[in-house]
Parts: sequence; C-alpha cells; structure tokens
Amino acid sequence: MSVVIKCLVTRRGREWVTHVAEHGVYGHGRTLKKLSEDVLAGLELVGVAAEIELIAVTPELEKLRAVEETREAALRDAVTALALRRATLRDIALATGLPMARVKRVLQERRSIPAEVSGGRPEVSDGADGPPPGAEAVDVVRPADEDPQGRPDSVAE
Repeated sequence: MSVVIKCLVTRRGREWVTHVAEHGVYGHGRTLKKLSEDVLAGLELVGVAAEIELIAVTPELEKLRAVEETREAALRDAVTALALRRATLRDIALATGLPMARVKRVLQERRSIPAEVSGGRPEVSDGADGPPPGAEAVDVVRPADEDPQGRPDSVAE
C-alpha cells in the first residue's frame, strides 16, 4: 500500500461524504473514521489497494489552514532574521517559542534554498557597515558663523 489517495471530504447534514473520482468510489460515514473504512471497502471492491488521506473541507477549516500557513511563514522569517543578527539558537528558540530542533530545521531549510528561489531576502544590517539599503544620506549644513562643534564663531575665538 505505497499509493496514497487524497480525498476531499465535505459535511452533508450529519455525515461526511467523499468521492474518489479516479476509481468511481463514493463513501460516507457519521465520523471520519467510518468514512475512511467505507472508502477503503469501496476501493477493495474495485481492486485498488491503497492508503487514503482524508482532507476535510469547510470554509472554517480553509480559513484555519490559511492562518496556519501565514504563521509558519512569519516564524520562518523571524528565525531567519534573528539568526542574521547573530542570536544564539537558544535565544531564537526562547524568543519564538519553538523547540531548538525546530529552529535548527528551519535554518537548515533556509540554507538549502537558493537565493533566487527563496526571493533573495536582503541581509539585515546592524548599521556598522553604513546606512541600511535604501536609506538616504543626509548632509548636515551648518551656518557659516558656527565652528564644527556647533558653537558660534565669536565664542570659538
């Protein structure tokens, strides 16, 4: 059973229902477990031996999945930003609430993605190398009667 068939599942009344179109199998059940058993039995009848993955689809669950994806992206960005600022793994884990193993995995995933594929995130500067990219240089203009220390000429003499 190395083949996994993904089944989109919806709620109809008090039952879960799905249709595996590629094999012409319908399934239903009051619980997801019963639905899974029904679909597996239907697949056996048509001679298909496979595992199934049930994916429940409702507007609320879709919203939840979108929020989880957004949170995961924000965590990856936070871990990367902290690592670029030379924070220790322990500090990153404490700041983000992630286990150390997860922090290491996120950083390893970031290293394995080429810059052109990952969107080429700019490095975060601590300001030691000059102004950050995009920052404009500002010239300080002093009146002619002031010395470099900001005092009027009459006081400097």
